Amino acid sequence: MITISEEAQAHFAKLLEKQDAGTNIRVFVVNPGTSTAECGVSYCPPTAVEPEDIRIPFNGFDAVVDAESAPFLEDAEIDYVTDQMGSQLTLKAPNAKARKVADDAPLVERVSYVIEAEVNPQLASHGGKVVLLEITEDGYAILQFGGGCNGCSMVDVTLQDGIEKQLLEQFPGELVGVRDATKHESGEHSYY
Repeated sequence: MITISEEAQAHFAKLLEKQDAGTNIRVFVVNPGTSTAECGVSYCPPTAVEPEDIRIPFNGFDAVVDAESAPFLEDAEIDYVTDQMGSQLTLKAPNAKARKVADDAPLVERVSYVIEAEVNPQLASHGGKVVLLEITEDGYAILQFGGGCNGCSMVDVTLQDGIEKQLLEQFPGELVGVRDATKHESGEHSYY
């Protein structure tokens, strides 16, 4: 579920030496499965461990994960990196914003996952997002833009050179194209 590098394990062990006996770390996701999901790590004293929590043993401590966060922490990686700017703990959780789906899941679920996990984080930097409305029988993914993408003059470039290209590469032979169902109009509903 979670990989913690040896450097990060040593860092946690050193930090935990200064805590009460039996304290571990808790790895969690706030708002899991949404575009606002955030991952975090905190101290976890023995009194904060719930019966349904999952404990993952590491060198000198356990990582405690709540049952709700667990599926969103699949393939998560924690590392402790040192460079010329100093040291920092990094946490990468590629499935925090969308629960990972199986390779043999229906096409609509796999495309939705890619949109939530890969496309929307890119659009979020511009205040935008996109949702999959449907996949047509002839293989087109029908999308609806929102936020900063609604009414944006670059939406066609984003759709064809970005999203369509990415989805066709990831789903060759399953998708033939992407279409926009958004009514792009300026006005009060538009982000800009």
